[in-house]
Amino acid sequence: MTPGQKIPAYLGVDQNGNPVNAADFAGSKLVLYFYPKDSTPGCTAEACSLRDNFDALTAQGYKVVGVSPDSQASHLKFIAKNELPFTLISDPEHKLSEEMGVWGEKTLAGRKYMGILRTTFLVDGDGVITRVIGPKEIKTKIHAQQIL
Repeated sequence: MTPGQKIPAYLGVDQNGNPVNAADFAGSKLVLYFYPKDSTPGCTAEACSLRDNFDALTAQGYKVVGVSPDSQASHLKFIAKNELPFTLISDPEHKLSEEMGVWGEKTLAGRKYMGILRTTFLVDGDGVITRVIGPKEIKTKIHAQQIL
């Protein structure tokens, strides 16, 4: 998806099994970030950057939501271990990831496989994407500063 497009109305289910909808964020800006896997070094660095700058993001009107294919149980552990103050959506069938265009072919050690292409969407209070930060741009350790 690209700037100017609306995010899907239904986003998925959070770590507690509750539905998450775009309407839940009406009137607020949203950081909707997609990451490959809970508790891996890059994904932990990215989540902790957002956690450490959560007050600054909130002060600018942002809500933060992460999305990965991990289970709700995995998300609960990841949140507890890293004291994350934001929602994580479980997308095991990668429905939202595919809809947002961030599910694609990756290569690791010469092996090709399908997975999440680390991407962040900044969304306005009307659910419209205002900026996309792609996989080649994201610096996990300072990701919050990239947004701010």
